Amino acid sequence: MWNAMALASFADKLVGGIEKGNAKLNEIVWGLPMVILILGTGLLLTILTKFLQIRKFGTSVDKTLGDTFRSMKKKGKHLSKKENSVSPFEAFSTAISGTVGTGNIVGVSSAIMTGGPGAVLWMWVSAFFGMVTNYAENVLGMFFRKKESDGEFSGGPAYYLSEGIGRNVKGGFGSFLRGFGKVLGVAAAVFCTFAAVGMSGVQTTKMSESVQAVVGSSSEKVNLWIALIVGIVVAVVLALVILGGIKSIGKTASILIPFMSLLFILMALVIICVNITMVGTAFALIFKHAFSFKSAAVGFISYEFAQVIQKGLARGVFSNEAGLGSSVIAHSASEAREPVKQGLWGIFEVFFDTFVICTLTALVILVSFGSTEGMTSVLYSGAYADTTVSMMAFGEAFGKFGEVTYSIIIPLFAFTTILAWAYYGEKSVDFLFRKTGAKGRKISRFVFKCLYVVLVIVAAWLSTQGGKGELMWAISDTANGLMALPNLIGLIFMCFLVAKITKNYFDRKKGKDVKPMLSAYDEQNETFIKELEFEEDAENNVAED
Repeated sequence: MWNAMALASFADKLVGGIEKGNAKLNEIVWGLPMVILILGTGLLLTILTKFLQIRKFGTSVDKTLGDTFRSMKKKGKHLSKKENSVSPFEAFSTAISGTVGTGNIVGVSSAIMTGGPGAVLWMWVSAFFGMVTNYAENVLGMFFRKKESDGEFSGGPAYYLSEGIGRNVKGGFGSFLRGFGKVLGVAAAVFCTFAAVGMSGVQTTKMSESVQAVVGSSSEKVNLWIALIVGIVVAVVLALVILGGIKSIGKTASILIPFMSLLFILMALVIICVNITMVGTAFALIFKHAFSFKSAAVGFISYEFAQVIQKGLARGVFSNEAGLGSSVIAHSASEAREPVKQGLWGIFEVFFDTFVICTLTALVILVSFGSTEGMTSVLYSGAYADTTVSMMAFGEAFGKFGEVTYSIIIPLFAFTTILAWAYYGEKSVDFLFRKTGAKGRKISRFVFKCLYVVLVIVAAWLSTQGGKGELMWAISDTANGLMALPNLIGLIFMCFLVAKITKNYFDRKKGKDVKPMLSAYDEQNETFIKELEFEEDAENNVAED
């Protein structure tokens, strides 16, 4: 009895210590320097690419969704896969499944409840620059990816940071830069591993909470069993899928993502149409609260305003992951040869994630509870959790059907995110143990997968422990910020390379006779050029047929 009480007391103190320590670290990580770094990097890349996210937005849609639909019409007449890779759409689906999760629904609710409606505008700002930031990450990821012995490509921030920084700089300064790049690469891999665990925990706790909200009861024991059942079921299905690697994850994501996204968009549009008279008020609240802050001494930005920006940017990055470099890991596994072409998926990815899904979520919440009474009694009263608020918005329009549908959408969103981050974490661990040989890398990946699956059950249990489930949000925010730091620094160092690769691609599309920049490695670049020529010839023959 005493031992049980002592253990419980120790656990509470441990969690309390973690909460306090994480809160202090979060304030540092997501302070003004990070805000400047995120927006500054996006602005720099925007200028160097001449506002690519605006100039080539139509091209990004055509070369992503357009090419996907056109390839479906070819009925299999395409270049056969020779390696353990996935199609560009499957890579996109895996990447978007990592970004389109509970952060797009529950995360938006949380941002509004803690940072006010104005946080939504800063999510948009983050996304506008994030479109080109994500593009740059994908271009570098494809350019510096490496082909493994099993035919699968490995890439991501850890690779382009360790291989790209100081690559062509000679002398002592070049050696320093290359050493600095390797340190940033290891840091990115370590932080990505922690971010994967944190992201998985967030998705699982919110999934469990949504199910409890529909079928749970006032009994703590009943809710505990519901949480454990959810955790065990998710863990089992997760284990079965991730054992198949990126091909299995890509196929699963390419099936679930379109279905659940269309279902959510349709239901959200219905809710908005039913409350169409409140749409103007919702946008007014967003812009009003984005810039309304109490005056502060000596003209410094007030804490209230800083919170609005911080929550908006943090949730924006949490949602679309632009700046983290995480989705690049999935894109790097694509069979595509053109870095820019796969990079264009990144532009569309962020646009779809934030400007479509997150905006619809924000409007659904604000048109449902955007009145003064609604904001006071629901959004700011502290009586409702962010998961509950989102569900209430669906319930307001569709009744019990809306709540049940919501409880299906959230687990699907969450599960695909858990799948994607399992792959991100696995690849990061693989990078960290790459010098241990094939056997060492295989063992490290297997151990990570086992721990990842077990932690899903632990996260589900945390959802029943009062506010401890919210700790996962805080830890994930911090891990995301830490992961973004080395990646953004690396993007600044390699921004001119991104611009050069981009110019090379569009010059070739204009008919200029320039050698393609497809890979940083000469031998791989020559191989890719030959394969690209073969693929273009095959496509031309199909078009003639």
